[in-house]
Amino acid sequence: MNITRQKNEIEGLEKAFWDSIVQGKPEVATRMLAEPAVMVSPQGTNKFDHAAYRKMAKDDRYRLTNYKISDLDVIFPREDVAVATYYVDQQMEMQGKPTKQNVYDTSTWVKVDGNWLCVLHTESPAEQKRH
Repeated sequence: MNITRQKNEIEGLEKAFWDSIVQGKPEVATRMLAEPAVMVSPQGTNKFDHAAYRKMAKDDRYRLTNYKISDLDVIFPREDVAVATYYVDQQMEMQGKPTKQNVYDTSTWVKVDGNWLCVLHTESPAEQKRH
């Protein structure tokens, strides 16, 4: 297993997923999601399939307009499992009003039939960014 190549692949998938949210392209994201997938955030837990994700992504009350990922790290507990951790500065519109959020995120990716799929994503509010 080439760790550098694998890390770059996971980093690229994370960026592509976030880009799909900003661009309003849930069909891109669903190709990267396991079924079911799970999200854990301050609002609670959410287990969803591709159809439920598309419905969530099209909810205009909450829209990601821009983001910046930093401090991205990836570990591989097994060859077919990757865990990415990072900090995100997100700019959003919540019910039509601009807002910013800083969060720590974790994504767990599993290799299925040669493709990485995100099975779990967590998001925790950041009180402040560690240096």
